[in-house]
Amino acid sequence: MANITHRSRPLAYTLRFVVVAYLFFLVVWPVSVVVQRAFDPTDGKPGGIGPLWERLSDPAAVYAFNLTLTVSFWAVVINTLFGVGISLLLVRHRFPGRRALSVLVDLPMSVSPVVVGLAIVLTYSTSLGLFGDVLQVVGLRIINSTPGLVMATAFVSLPLVIREVIPVLEEVGEDAETAARSLGASGWQTFWRITVPTIRWAVVYGVVLSAARAIGEFGAIRIVSRGAEFNGETATLLIQNEYSSFNEASAYAAALVLVALAVLALIVVTVLRPQESHQ
Repeated sequence: MANITHRSRPLAYTLRFVVVAYLFFLVVWPVSVVVQRAFDPTDGKPGGIGPLWERLSDPAAVYAFNLTLTVSFWAVVINTLFGVGISLLLVRHRFPGRRALSVLVDLPMSVSPVVVGLAIVLTYSTSLGLFGDVLQVVGLRIINSTPGLVMATAFVSLPLVIREVIPVLEEVGEDAETAARSLGASGWQTFWRITVPTIRWAVVYGVVLSAARAIGEFGAIRIVSRGAEFNGETATLLIQNEYSSFNEASAYAAALVLVALAVLALIVVTVLRPQESHQ
């Protein structure tokens, strides 16, 4: 046994080195370059916090980040409400088409976001869509508007809450909920006092992942939105537009903010994961 353990050590060290090197060259190095470029001097101007803040204070950048946060907020709210409901439906009930619904939930993870955006345009645009003209009659416009951005973002981040809540519901079972109902608790009382405390950390974890995914979405909203300055330009579209216009300093500054938000999401997930494991 000792010889086997001794022989496996070089292999383990080799695998660790390969994994660390892979992550370094694929993730750490590119991200660090973006961070460095965000603080570099450009156009004869000195680098540092001051010029970076000046680029982020530009009205177009402020508009883009405000729109991104607005769209992400509503997409996360929608996915949280429907995610918990769909999770309870899939775990606590048996019905025809249950497996098909479970497959549909994972569809956004396998379909390209660009295809998602195109599907939304073909369905809800006023010129091509099946429902665009009907919605326009009641004064609701989907394409090239905030509702369309919310719809596209909610679609691509749909499974994240569901796939965090379902394993927890399956693990805890129905014993506590059945006992509560047998003691006279109503459905809502059982949900709020038994189910919600059980899944709360899974929901929070899924919400953080959904928010990170929503903030960084590009493909679907690029199709649904005009993506012009002060007209449907989110933070990711701002980066593309600025970089394409050779205004690389502003693109790096906006990218730095998105990187910071992603790192913040990872920190939150890391902090919450131990708490979840002790529930």
